[in-house]
Amino acid sequence: MRVAIYARISTSNKGQDADNQLLVLREYCLQMNYKIVNEYVDELSGGTSDRPSFKKLFVDASKRKFDLVLFWSLDRWTREGTRATINYLQQLESYRIGFKSYSEQYIDSCGIFKDVVISLLSTLAAQEKLRISERVKAGLARSNKKSGRPPIESSLIDFIKQLKQEGKSNRAIGKELKMSHSTVGLYV
Repeated sequence: MRVAIYARISTSNKGQDADNQLLVLREYCLQMNYKIVNEYVDELSGGTSDRPSFKKLFVDASKRKFDLVLFWSLDRWTREGTRATINYLQQLESYRIGFKSYSEQYIDSCGIFKDVVISLLSTLAAQEKLRISERVKAGLARSNKKSGRPPIESSLIDFIKQLKQEGKSNRAIGKELKMSHSTVGLYV
């Protein structure tokens, strides 16, 4: 099996070294008789996808330059949250590329529990989205702020309708009233 290894450290300033991950992952590949075709290493925060080696890995994955991505753990893979993690793993799946976490043996798309892992991670992603929404609503309630578009006065709505009856486009009305054409569209 052709394998790509991905390793990440946040910074080399604090004595961190990607070699700690790479040595173990290389040894694992040797034991499993995997052929390492490339190693991708980033020294950046996992909180963003804007990591050069991470991007390159996906470009190479789309070209099927390897069959499996091996990484130390999910937090070394990404720290962008559950939804982003799922999206990355599903993108690999769409390229027919497997993935495996060395330290989290249950995160293995080549194993017998592949579908269970994807389902579980997808459920976690949905729960994360729900929790974020609940936190935003709680914050808005605490600050007495409303979310969404502010309402406009009924006299302005009547004026929008009048301009529309005169044959003006939503864009022209929006420009005249200094609002977006999509807002105008809500009231015509």
